[in-house]
Amino acid sequence: MDERLEAEGEVAVARLSIDGGDLRHAARHLGDALAADPRHPDAYAALAELAAAAGGHAAALELFADDAFTGSVACVAQLHAAAGQWEPALGALAAVLGAEPDRPWAVVSWLADPALPGRLSPAAVAQAVARLSRTLPDPLPPRLREPVRPFYSLVRAVTAAHPGDSLLHAMASTLARRFGDAADAVAWAERARQLEPGHAQAVVLGSALHAAGRSAEALAVWEAEIARDPSGVDLYVDVAELHGKTGRPAEGLVWLERALALEPDHPKAAPAGHALRHAVDGGTAHLLALSDHLRAHPDHGYAAHLLDGLCEDEPWLGHVHPAYEASVNVLHQMLARPGTARDHGIELLSSALEPPSTRLALTMGFPRATVDYQSVPSPDPRIPQYQVSTVLWEFHGPEGRAARPSVGAPSAEASELLRQVAALGWPSPGAAYDHAVRLAGLSAEDLLALCVHPPLPLEDEQGARLLGGQPEMWVRAVQVFACLGLAHHRADEPWPTSRRRALLVDLLFGPEDWTNEAAGFALLAIAWADPTTREDIGARLVDRLLHVGKAWRERDATILASLSRLVLACPWLPETFLSLAGEMLKAATDFHSRPAEDAAERQADIMAELDARRAPGAGAARVPKPRSLLNRLFGRAR
Repeated sequence: MDERLEAEGEVAVARLSIDGGDLRHAARHLGDALAADPRHPDAYAALAELAAAAGGHAAALELFADDAFTGSVACVAQLHAAAGQWEPALGALAAVLGAEPDRPWAVVSWLADPALPGRLSPAAVAQAVARLSRTLPDPLPPRLREPVRPFYSLVRAVTAAHPGDSLLHAMASTLARRFGDAADAVAWAERARQLEPGHAQAVVLGSALHAAGRSAEALAVWEAEIARDPSGVDLYVDVAELHGKTGRPAEGLVWLERALALEPDHPKAAPAGHALRHAVDGGTAHLLALSDHLRAHPDHGYAAHLLDGLCEDEPWLGHVHPAYEASVNVLHQMLARPGTARDHGIELLSSALEPPSTRLALTMGFPRATVDYQSVPSPDPRIPQYQVSTVLWEFHGPEGRAARPSVGAPSAEASELLRQVAALGWPSPGAAYDHAVRLAGLSAEDLLALCVHPPLPLEDEQGARLLGGQPEMWVRAVQVFACLGLAHHRADEPWPTSRRRALLVDLLFGPEDWTNEAAGFALLAIAWADPTTREDIGARLVDRLLHVGKAWRERDATILASLSRLVLACPWLPETFLSLAGEMLKAATDFHSRPAEDAAERQADIMAELDARRAPGAGAARVPKPRSLLNRLFGRAR
């Protein structure tokens, strides 16, 4: 529904309630009206009518007592302003603007009154800025600057009117920094420190200097403050992280050791240490340690913030891994052609058989599309690595080159729930596992069926972009979350003999397909969430990688890069396997980024290099034979 129409409907119901004497009901509807359209003039007019009916603004405010809904808090701000209570009005406005900074809450007439700066105390304005800044991003993205700008303009005016107030200048600096006004942020912070050389002023000045690109000066200010007052552990963390941001993470670790010596349980120091060690060492060991820290301390929100940022751009750690098949490339080209409708009939002829799930992506983009393959490469990708009990695909047609699901469609309820839960990205593997708990109530049969009968994405902006540009990513997301749902199936069963393990291992070792990757990620997510499963899951992922890597010697195996990244996300594995996974990832990504005419030659060169490193006469630094080492370390192959 249109926001304005929705607001008008809420106002109409509110006025009926006012006429009927049900003022509390009217208050709820006026809160809903402003939530629908914060600039709706009739909502503010009706709010004045409510105050009159209640017998005054104080009585009307009681109608919104203990209601933290954003629309209701906006009503509170307006009622305070109408009563001339400017400071509580500003505090309430800061609260609602901080909760939803993308909406025009600050576009109200009383905030733009030129006389308002003279009616406010600097302490009240500083408190309102502090309240707002707690939730505003730093820096503010461009889309948030205009909604917040009326508030920022008021702060600037009040700061100019009170040149001797240190706290106000410090708080104004934090807001200027978020708006990218580096010069004002530094000037106000310097003025705040001149007026009162306290700890808060030093912290704000260092932040302003860093935002202005003057990191060395920021470090000097902060380190001098620590020398003056060594009790502020938060500032040690700030110094450590600034060393990391300026390319000296090892120096930052020294400061974190000092911080932890002062406060071993500090909620930011240990997470920051894992992040800096990751900057020094790379890999995934410190990301897993950060995840383990968060699992042990779920109240340490800073650990979650750091882990999210470090995993965000990494395939599998933070989002669905891309697909590399030739038919997917063709699908993208067809979708990019102007005027190509989804009902366009497309017939693809590919030289060699691809993972069956590519058909799902193709028909999701173009439901009438067909694909035929000229040959089945060797080693045969249709043959499971081991005998499995769970089979998702059956092959038919000439030489078995066509594939169709071997299970029926899922229930409508299961499809709809998965549409709501599935996502292309997540803060970390452990967070993806936690997010999928909503699927725990689905049957294993429905979850397996969803892997090969993916529903369409939601009818929203993201769904339209996926269907119109990258339908394969939605298919892969569905498969990932269906497998994560399996990861929660009968979660009370002991892992080694559980049905959830049996199902996921079957999918991992089944015919070469995207569902191998999805099951592999679900296993990885379980391992990140439950350390007792790590040795077993690491062995399974290595086993699958080695098998696909062996096939890749003879033909393309498009899931090799994905499996390599899954193994690299198991830092508890011996370095032999991590090193080999790194080599395979480099080989596979290099292969798929090169032109087709020289990719095969490069594939042979890379595998020859790997063979040479594993050859008996290659010297002490050679990589051991992976299969024999796998068996020696983990026992049976499966």
